Amino acid sequence: MHRNPLVLALGLIVPVAAFASAPNYAVVQRHAIGQSGGWDYLTYSADGHRLYISRSDRVLVVDADNGKIEATIPGTDGVHGVALVPKLGRGFTSNGHANTLTEFDLATSKVLRTIPVDGKNPDALIYDPASGHLFAFAGRSNEASVVDPVAGNQLAKIALPGKPEFAASDEAGNVYVNIEDTAQLARIDTAKNKVTAVWKLADCEEPSGLAIDIAHHRLFSVCQNKHMAVTDSRSGKSIATVAIGEGPDAAGFDATRGLVYSTNGHDGTLTVVHEDAPDHYSVIANVPTQKSARTLALDTQGNRIFTVAAQFGPRPEPTKANPHPWPAVVEGSFTILVIANH
Repeated sequence: MHRNPLVLALGLIVPVAAFASAPNYAVVQRHAIGQSGGWDYLTYSADGHRLYISRSDRVLVVDADNGKIEATIPGTDGVHGVALVPKLGRGFTSNGHANTLTEFDLATSKVLRTIPVDGKNPDALIYDPASGHLFAFAGRSNEASVVDPVAGNQLAKIALPGKPEFAASDEAGNVYVNIEDTAQLARIDTAKNKVTAVWKLADCEEPSGLAIDIAHHRLFSVCQNKHMAVTDSRSGKSIATVAIGEGPDAAGFDATRGLVYSTNGHDGTLTVVHEDAPDHYSVIANVPTQKSARTLALDTQGNRIFTVAAQFGPRPEPTKANPHPWPAVVEGSFTILVIANH
């Protein structure tokens, strides 16, 4: 996508017609893969075109081109995130019920070892290339566990100002994480393993998904009040607020096309936002997907967005032990949705 450098330098808004002729985003494929249980993060690997899907107590390794299950990574109790480290030939999962990480072989999907962490309910999990470490964010103990993926042990733990959600690395020594209950962003120095800034997010309630534009130092937090908060990653300054759909969970950024995505599970949409300039953003599409399609993974080479959804049965009656029960997934209804501009 060609953009006039003079226009970008002046910080002017580029009209939608100037960068895309009638964008036509739509669900172009559906792969019904069934199986029981809920789900959380999706992770895409360009090597082998694999999609990793966390499913309660296992991770499904799926051929992203045809939706066929290639392997299952077992023993990941309460699995949330999947982080890939191709240079080591390894992948890792965060297991919320077990308070562990599972290491697996990227070529064979075989489990290699289990790494205990101090954090309670490790959720978001990312690899930071600058430090060579994994960061696992614990939702119950409000902390990050720093893990050496080579030695397979925890190096440090970092106290956070609230409940962490999605995280992102700038690949230059900083990791950022949304703090859901206080609507803040925290910045971590990955060399010192300490929080160096905490910023209040403008016009944002309960931020979840987080994406980053490394080149332009922009962070994109999707919030439950149907806003995307755009923040300068160097200063914490609020740059813009963009309207998105209802019930967002994940966000993604495609640097090649200058596009930010938000998957909105409550209303079943994918919001597509164009970065006209680092300080200006335009919504170019709200693509119908399916209710419950709340998380995503990007294939930037193939210009594809993956999400998953299912149908649900009736919600069970609340109990003292489980006051907010989740309804069960209807058997056979769990489906991968592939979205593209065609």
